[in-house]
Amino acid sequence: MKRKIIEVNEEKCAGCGLCADACHEGAIGIVEGKARLLRDDYCDGMGNCLPLCPRGAIAFVEREAADYNGSGAPKNQDCLCDSELLRKTEGNWPIQIKLTATQSPAFKGNLTIAADCTGFRGNVKFASPLLIGCPKLDGTDYSDKLAEIIAHNKITGMIVHRMSVPCCGGLAQMVEAAVGKSGKEIIIEINIMEVR
Repeated sequence: MKRKIIEVNEEKCAGCGLCADACHEGAIGIVEGKARLLRDDYCDGMGNCLPLCPRGAIAFVEREAADYNGSGAPKNQDCLCDSELLRKTEGNWPIQIKLTATQSPAFKGNLTIAADCTGFRGNVKFASPLLIGCPKLDGTDYSDKLAEIIAHNKITGMIVHRMSVPCCGGLAQMVEAAVGKSGKEIIIEINIMEVR
């Protein structure tokens, strides 16, 4: 079966073990000083390990892999990170762009994309579905992933909340590029928040 699963770049990995601690399924272990995916069937593809890697050594790939076996995973627990529970939620979660799935029943209508900092400035009310990210600190161009979300879901509009600082402009550029790549005609509303 072809599915989303994590991949460790051993050249970047420092063997700190933060990813292994974050993995609720016990799919990652430290072997000979490097993080390794121990078993495909223990990786749920949710990516709890991704944001904790200080060196960006973990990424999602889509490849042939064994079906996820949640009941067999050694650390399996009934938490919000469990894939089955996520399928039952009405809203979209997780909301970080790097962690979200590209297809969700929640992705319909206007999709709000917000820079991380905007949640802590002013009195912004974020509409759902909501995705957040930071073009500077995430160090990733999300335009391809966002284009896939737009192309495979019922997105009719995009709302971008960003700060007035130059680095935050990258988020709006990614959304504009994503709409272009998706092949859909979608109106983008950009709201710029002042830094005071």
